[in-house]
Amino acid sequence: MPKISVIIPAYNVAPYVGETLRSVFAQTFVDFEVIIVNDGSPDTEEFERVLTPFRERINYLTQENRGASAARNTGLRAARGEFVAFLDADDLWLPGYLADQLAVIRERNCDLVCADALIFGESPDAGRTYFETVMDSPPPNEVTFLDLLSGERSLITSGVLTRREHVLAVGLFDEKLRNAQDFDLWLRLARHGTRLVYQPRVLLKYRARLNSLTGDAINSHLRELLVFEKVEQSYDLTPEERVQVEPVIRNRRALLQYELGKLRLVPRDFARAREAFAKSNSLRPSLKAHAALWLAWLAPTWMRALYVRRTVDQFRPTPNPACLTPQNNNRARAPFQKQI
Repeated sequence: MPKISVIIPAYNVAPYVGETLRSVFAQTFVDFEVIIVNDGSPDTEEFERVLTPFRERINYLTQENRGASAARNTGLRAARGEFVAFLDADDLWLPGYLADQLAVIRERNCDLVCADALIFGESPDAGRTYFETVMDSPPPNEVTFLDLLSGERSLITSGVLTRREHVLAVGLFDEKLRNAQDFDLWLRLARHGTRLVYQPRVLLKYRARLNSLTGDAINSHLRELLVFEKVEQSYDLTPEERVQVEPVIRNRRALLQYELGKLRLVPRDFARAREAFAKSNSLRPSLKAHAALWLAWLAPTWMRALYVRRTVDQFRPTPNPACLTPQNNNRARAPFQKQI
């Protein structure tokens, strides 16, 4: 049996998957299997042509399009390794990725380790690391359930190596969540008693692609809000846990609603922008949210122009402003995850 199962879901990634697989097979640690799950991709013909040189070295599975959760679950059910590593089909591992990740698990007697990533591609954060963009301070030794829930800490899916038995024990990825399903899984693992730690070294490259349109960003935030509903309704929290969790979720909802308000300005959906700002202010009253709501009523067109201009300034070269995802508040982003 292989020590590690590498699970790669794929959808519309034919131009990238060859480079990704070369980074996997360049690993210094070689006791692994590779499982690629084609999630009903429309570019299957080209995708399979790119896979041709690797076919004898991979377990290639296909399914109808059911989303990233279902694709990863298909891979998990086929996996044989003690550990599983998740990798998006357009991200790249450095040669020592698996060896260094496994060493941390052994040295620190933990169950899940997340490495840092260098961001590259079409993003104002290109050249920075993932930890720099989502954390105000260096990562701690361990990550707790409340750390993840509050948004203070985050995991990048392509940088995670974990024990397969823990993922099976908590019920795999939630296939009802078409986005933010990785966030939900990390939360359930943390509550299950899985020891989550950070690997401070940069061991992978995260490819940022400018295909996250405003609508995708709105959906990402809405689905993250669905995860909070799931936590409240399905996580079987004790009374003591609820006392801790409820204010954290309320603050996160307030921040996400504020970000949704800004996003809805772009397509001139001013009514729902005002609704989002109002929800944010009711959840966590603040001068910023109150001012945003006031401006969305009195001068929505001017407010939109200001927001679009400030967002465009963060991109070089400047793309179409209607296709921008806000980058000014990293904590409001859904956990790093490709749209697959």
